[in-house]
Formats: sequence, C-alpha cells, structure tokens
Amino acid sequence: MTAELVRGQNHTLPQTRLEIRVSAGAPVVAGATLGDERGTVHGVEWIAHPGSPQLPGLEVSRQAAAEHRLAVDLGALPETVHRVTVLLALPLEAGGPTRFGAVAAPFVAVTGLDGTEIATFTLTGLDSESAVAALELYRRQGAWKVRAVGQGYAGGLAAMLADQGVAGAAELARSIQEAVARGLARSVAPPPPRTSEGDRVRHAGGPAPAQGGGLPQAAQQPGPLDEPSAPATPVAPAVPSAGGPIDYAHPRRQATAPPPPPPAAPPAQPGQPATPVAGDATGWSMDERLYNQVWGMFEDLARATAAYRSAVDFAESRMDQELERALSDPRSRIGGTGDRAREQARAKRDELTGRAREALDRDLAQLAAEAAVVEPALPAAYAGWDNPVWHAYRVPMEIPMALRIGDLHLPESAGVKIPLLVRLPLERGMWIDSGRTASEAAALTDSDQLRRLAMESAVLHAARMLAVYPPNEFSVHVIDPAGSAAAALAPLVGAGVLAGPPASGPGGVSSVLAGLTRRVDLVQMAMRAGAADSLPPDLDPAEQLLIVNDFPHGFDDRAVTQLRYLADEGPSVGVHLMMVADREDASAYGPVLDPLWRSLLRVTPVADDHLADPWVGHAWTYEPLSTPPGSRVLEQVLDRVAAARRTGHR
Repeated sequence: MTAELVRGQNHTLPQTRLEIRVSAGAPVVAGATLGDERGTVHGVEWIAHPGSPQLPGLEVSRQAAAEHRLAVDLGALPETVHRVTVLLALPLEAGGPTRFGAVAAPFVAVTGLDGTEIATFTLTGLDSESAVAALELYRRQGAWKVRAVGQGYAGGLAAMLADQGVAGAAELARSIQEAVARGLARSVAPPPPRTSEGDRVRHAGGPAPAQGGGLPQAAQQPGPLDEPSAPATPVAPAVPSAGGPIDYAHPRRQATAPPPPPPAAPPAQPGQPATPVAGDATGWSMDERLYNQVWGMFEDLARATAAYRSAVDFAESRMDQELERALSDPRSRIGGTGDRAREQARAKRDELTGRAREALDRDLAQLAAEAAVVEPALPAAYAGWDNPVWHAYRVPMEIPMALRIGDLHLPESAGVKIPLLVRLPLERGMWIDSGRTASEAAALTDSDQLRRLAMESAVLHAARMLAVYPPNEFSVHVIDPAGSAAAALAPLVGAGVLAGPPASGPGGVSSVLAGLTRRVDLVQMAMRAGAADSLPPDLDPAEQLLIVNDFPHGFDDRAVTQLRYLADEGPSVGVHLMMVADREDASAYGPVLDPLWRSLLRVTPVADDHLADPWVGHAWTYEPLSTPPGSRVLEQVLDRVAAARRTGHR
C-alpha cells in the first residue's frame, strides 16, 4: 500500500534499489546531495547534478524537465553516507517561472524498479521559493527510511546548498544552472503514463489519505537542537583526469573518513525494529559514536512526534471538511441525517488519530529500548548523576567532546528522555533563569526556592565541568555580591576547587571582572600578533568559568559593561559566563542588556518547555540534572578533582 506522506512524516523503505519520480507543472532541475549523519555535504563530489549526474549508487537527470527519474541504489552508496536529499530548482531561463508558487505543486514518488509506488509526497504550500529540498532518504540502525521534507528556499539553489554546508555554494549553483542552459547530453525518458485510479497525478490540493482511507504507517524509527555533531572528515577533492570529466574518487577508498559502527548486531529485517546497540553510529571513538547516537535519538523523537502531530491535524481537518460538506444542505440538518454525519466524521477522525498514536507508540517503544541500552554505556561526561559510572570516576587526561547539561522530552513522550549534550569547549555561556516562568513546576515553587535551586543547579554544572577537564585545565570563579549563595556553594568551597573565595561586595565584583577582562584582552592581542608564547607568566592558561549570582546586585555601570564584554568576547579565548539571574531584576537597564541575555544558553532550575526546535516547531521540555537524594556522589567527585589538582596527576 502506498504511503502518502505529509511534511515531516516518514516511512520505512522495503528495498534498496529505487527510483525517485518527479512530476512538476513546469521544467525543473533535479539533483541530489549525499550527507553524513548530520546531513553535512562534504564537497562537490557529494552532489549529483546535471553537470555531474552520476555518483556511486545515484544517477540524476542531465537537463531540466517537467518529468524526472532518479535512480538510487542505497546498497551501493559509500559507507560514510547516511542521507540522500533530493533537490528541485527552477531553471534560470528567460520567460520561465521564477517561483514555485506560480506553477502546479510538484509531486514526488519513491518507487521500486517495477514502478510500484512505495511513498509519495505532494509539495504544497510553496510560494516565493525557487528551490526546494523535496524529500530525504536516511539510514538509521541499518534500515533506510524516506522522509517528506518540503523545505523551500527563496534564495534559490545557492541558498539551499549553503544550508547543507556546501562550500562555494553560489559558484556551484551558477555552474549547475549554466550546465542546464547548455542542454547537456541526453534527455530523460518520462515515466509511464498514470492510468489507474491509484496512479492519479496530484499536482494540486493538499495531502490525501493513504489508500483505504487510513493514514500511512509511520516508520518504526524516524530519523537534533542547537548543537551539531562533529562532521566527518571530508573526502579529498577529486582532480580532473586528462581529456575527460572529473574523476570523482570513491569515498569508501579514503582513509580519512570516520569508521562505521562495528557490526554488533545483525541488520533489521524490513518492517521489523532493529535491535538497539550502544554506539550504533559512526565515529573515531566510542565516545564520538555515543554522541552521534544520542543526537540521532533526538532526531528520531522529533520526527516521530512531528509525524504524529501532522497526522492528528490532518484527521481534524478532514473531519471539519466532511462535516461542512454533509451539513451544507439545510435539509440534512433536520432529523437523524445530520447526527449520523457527525458520528461518522468523528468516528473516522478517531480511527485516524488512533492509528497515528499506535505508530507513535511503536516508535517510542523502540526509542525507549534504545535509551535503556545507551544510558548505561555513556561515559561520565554524558551520564546523569545517578549513573554508576560516577562511582568509578577518575579525573580524565583529555577533554571530552561534549557535556550533558540536562534532559529533553516532549509532551507526547514524557517517558523518553534524550540527554542534552553541548560541545566542549563551550561556544556560548549559560543563563540559569531564577525567575518565575510559565511552567507548572515553576508555578508550584516560591521565588526564594527558585533562586536556591538555580544556584544549586549552577554548582552542579560547574562540578561537571571541573570533573571532565584534565587537572588544572579548568578554573571556576564566583561572584556572590551579597553572600546569599553560601549554602549552595559549600560543596565547591569545601573541596577547595575554586580559583579563589567567592567575591562579595562591589570591590570583589570589580576585582574579579577586571582580572578576567585583562585575560581576554591579553590573549586576544597575543593571538592577533601571533605571539601566544609571550603571555605574562602570571596568566592562568586554563579555561575560565565565571559564575555570577544575584545579578545585578553589586554591579555598577562599569561592571555591567565588563560583563557584557566577557559574554561576547570571552568564549573565543576560553572565558565562559554562567549567569544565575532573574531577568526582571535587571529590568531597569531596559534593552541595554538584551544582547547579553540573547548571547547565553537559557536553562532553568525546574522543568520548563522553553527550548524551541525551529526545524519541526517543537517546544522541548528541559529538565535539569540532579544528584540522587542522600547521595554523596558530588562530594566524592569533587574530592577526587581536588586531589588531582594538588598533585597534577589522576
């Protein structure tokens, strides 16, 4: 049965040799890009387009046409390829349409070699866009799936390629359009005519339900927020061969790409969920594989939930349309006819939403099984405080890729939590919001308790950073102008892991800010002059973290200016900011501090759904990490950090 997808929905592919058929209301350029696990395209040799139509496992059309057939052999793709994105663009021809809103909605079908449709997608809702990422084939735990994307770009082909990380996107887009204009080589045969009712051409209108009136079956695992994965090392660029076209090197023969995950479990059979395996992602090390796997789980949950919400919206819309048609005749509103129409429409809505929920529940069960396998295998930097790995903690000799700062979940899947990992060294500071938010947890907590929880959360974040850095390579400073955080700071002060006593009063605030500002200035000047070895001997070379409590108490205008300077310039030279503050307390400064708040990653001391995912429109609920009740794991870890700092050894 053909799966008729809506934007964001996905479907399992039962085979690896496929055709992608495109039908548009005007000539379009068809191409495809190959991406790694994060969707990054590592150069022109990862792009099939009319000027270079063939790649291993992929062939596209050589010219613009209203009908296209793209040949895909997923089994022949390089092992480093995890995504194939199908691109459509309007050619830059005189007199031709310049936006997809002026032509009929393109229709894309993924078919078997015999022409049997597996999944279809009608790209509705396009307007000023002249290029669009139509759909995506992606690999997850050995199984391939298709996802309806429909992401349009008003900036055209160049903007679309740049969004996928292609260097020189504008020049490449221009060369593709020039190749199309020259009418390279052969034309592509149109697909066979659609004659049966199931093969109708859908150039207009919204998405239709799958055959039989039901929604298409959701994938068992659909294929993350602010932090991208470390991209694989790009394949070396190809060189032109004498007298012929560019000889694109086969990525599988390169030794610079990250190795694939080990074959720890047999691949899943079509239609069956894969057996979860920890480290089932590409990467040079187990830590990198786990990092990529965690973000793959994030992406899976985002896609599964987006598909469910889209299906529910479709069911509601369909019910409204059926009721409107049934009750448009005044005669049907009298007697039992109207009641029966309402009952039938609502029954169909309930059936469709029930099927969508069943599909989501299958996806969530698979994700929960994967999380149950991955969580115990996480290293300390990625693990929660309740993970046994902390009881065997040893101070590391290298900085990890990332650090866990909390968990994420969605309303439909509160039982499936994804670790929120941020890359190290930190690329931006953190703001722990001690104010009252609109969340239920914040509403049940009084203001004084929120401030205390916010400072305790800051201490836990600082302790994790100290724990994952090698000895004496990370220093923590604290500004506590009124001394109100003494109880929360006790673990750090008692272990002796702070760079100095918490600064209090205006004098203490000024002294700490002046020292860190001087460090930023000196390091920046040394870097610009290429004289990093000429820094003063009293300059601490370690990464620096400044925790600021109770802002803006104790801060004059000069101190506020220095704080903004540290937030803007500090991360590039190893000085990071962690604000514990209620924005309302600083409202007297007006918009002057807006850049400061925007520059920081906002987290909360209690659960709050404030982290936005612009890709699929989700508002993720963030939950801070906490130590188990009665546990002394924090004190034990800080004692080992302090001992390593004293001796300089693990």
